Amino acid sequence: MNPFSYERPSDQQAALTLGARSGAKYLGGGTNLVDLMRETIEHPEMLVDVTGLSCAIEETDGGGLRIGAGVKNTAVAADRRVRERYPLLSEAILAGASAQIRNMATVGGNLLQRTRCGYFYDDAAHCNKRAPGTGCDAIDGFNRMHAILGASTACVATHPSDMAVALAALDALVTVEGHNGARDIPLIDFHVLPGETPQMETVLETGELITAVTLPPGLAGRSSYRKVRDRASYAFALISVAAALEVQDGVVKEVRIALGGVAHKPWRAKAAEAALKGGPATEAAFRAAAQAELASARGLRDNAFKIELGQRVITDTLVKLTALQEIR
Repeated sequence: MNPFSYERPSDQQAALTLGARSGAKYLGGGTNLVDLMRETIEHPEMLVDVTGLSCAIEETDGGGLRIGAGVKNTAVAADRRVRERYPLLSEAILAGASAQIRNMATVGGNLLQRTRCGYFYDDAAHCNKRAPGTGCDAIDGFNRMHAILGASTACVATHPSDMAVALAALDALVTVEGHNGARDIPLIDFHVLPGETPQMETVLETGELITAVTLPPGLAGRSSYRKVRDRASYAFALISVAAALEVQDGVVKEVRIALGGVAHKPWRAKAAEAALKGGPATEAAFRAAAQAELASARGLRDNAFKIELGQRVITDTLVKLTALQEIR
């Protein structure tokens, strides 16, 4: 690990001033960044500790919630308003990591965590994300966990966050602050696909700090988060589905679906949503919508099974949400 300095600013403006310095990195819970420093993937010259900033969960005027970037994942999952209005978010966080990690990890840090691709962590491997221009050993290597949507010839890594998948389905906004002021970024636009520059993972500009995530009012229907993984204990998703569904008189009135474990970013299932809205809430319709969403998926040697698995998990999740509304 390289030498670095440590600063703990007392307010947001001081954090932004420090964060604008060359070589500075913001530090949340450190559950990913410190690992990356140990592995000599990240080399910050200064850590700016922002864990004491933006630590509240507040009501918004429109009936939503504003969650500070410094709020711990455990606090979000346990908040009564989150559990009642946005159960898929609470479920996603609880499925995402051990209790010890959830107690340390922050909302902002969760959004900025980097891929768990084994080749990214192996300094003997070729990885365009770690060392641009060197190639991607995952494409012809062991790629069971890798992307089937939105990948490129430069990178097939997936984004590891469960929480971010739920936020994508909820139409969350990410608020960031920089020296040019504040801006709100839709969660689904916050992360970027790899293209030819997989080292660029978000639309954040130099020195910008995530300050909050805002949730709009929840849907009137039901929502849930389903995660398929190789073991029930702490593991990253092969496929995950965050879904919110409102059905009236057998017709889909509103639906939101996001997928995890399939792409470089949380994947909003726009094709499936368009196919379902205003149509029948039936298993056949759900299956057809899932097939439409994954029609562009491309499997690699070890992960082609994800295409059928994704269709099945989407379908089953929507079937169960429909049944819950029918017996409500």
